[in-house]
Amino acid sequence: NGYDIPALREGRIERRAVPINAPKGMSGFIFNTRRVPFSDIRVREAMFSLFDFEWLNANLFSGVYRRTGSFFDESDLSFRGNPLSAREIALVGPELAALPPAIRDGSGAPPKTDGSGRDRTVMRRAIELLREAGYAIREGGMTHSGGQPLAFEILVTTREKARIALAFADTLRQVGIRPNIRLVDSSQYWARLKDKLFDCIIEGFVVGASPGQEQVNRWSSIAADQPGTLNWAGVRSPVVDRALSALLAARSREDFTASVRALDRLLVAGHYVLPLYHLSERWLARWSHIRWPERLPRYDLTVELFWFEANR
Repeated sequence: NGYDIPALREGRIERRAVPINAPKGMSGFIFNTRRVPFSDIRVREAMFSLFDFEWLNANLFSGVYRRTGSFFDESDLSFRGNPLSAREIALVGPELAALPPAIRDGSGAPPKTDGSGRDRTVMRRAIELLREAGYAIREGGMTHSGGQPLAFEILVTTREKARIALAFADTLRQVGIRPNIRLVDSSQYWARLKDKLFDCIIEGFVVGASPGQEQVNRWSSIAADQPGTLNWAGVRSPVVDRALSALLAARSREDFTASVRALDRLLVAGHYVLPLYHLSERWLARWSHIRWPERLPRYDLTVELFWFEANR
């Protein structure tokens, strides 16, 4: 909506949405499982039902985004649409029984709301999970049986992230949860992330067509307690470590795909990150005298693709 200008109407500027076939990556609310309340997976799962993506997308983003449901979404590395293979079953082992059926058969997806901002169905599911974790609404606030209120801080460093956090907080308050949104400067923000001194942040993980060693930095038990790593969630899981080792050791496409899908299932099932959204295409606007090849790369665009045609 930023191109209602004469140059576009006159044909001097062309807009195009270019499909990108690489994994779309993951951005979302990352929960620090080292800390209460996010050390309890039931609390983390309840957060999923309390995030109203449909309202956010319609009211803040003109409906342009798709909800992310996988760490490797819209690629053959994603678990979505792919039931467990024999290779994955052998890799996951006894922990397979703990995976929800929708994760095992590839049909798993984030909860979907009616877009009203007050969907009682998903809220009811969240309250049930919180009750299992020992919480109940007392005097208007979600409180644990031990007396501790369900409260946490969402640490942000940009106004845009604060806006997303505020929309999330509005739904949380409807069930008695009182989040505190703290906007800090960049130096303080990254210092706190380095030492994992936060409850919840909004960050993202870029993923290429061939994920590798960077995944160890994000999800391995070794990285969980090392300062400066990207294992912000504090994932410590032997089965996740096995999937990471299998990913790095893979020497065939089949083994590689199986290990990445297994990793994807385990991370989604662990509710370490509440997914936000992504664009399936790369938006491009170019002057008509800037040319590009008829056949475009499969995974992304680079500036080297384009050239200036002087006679246009």
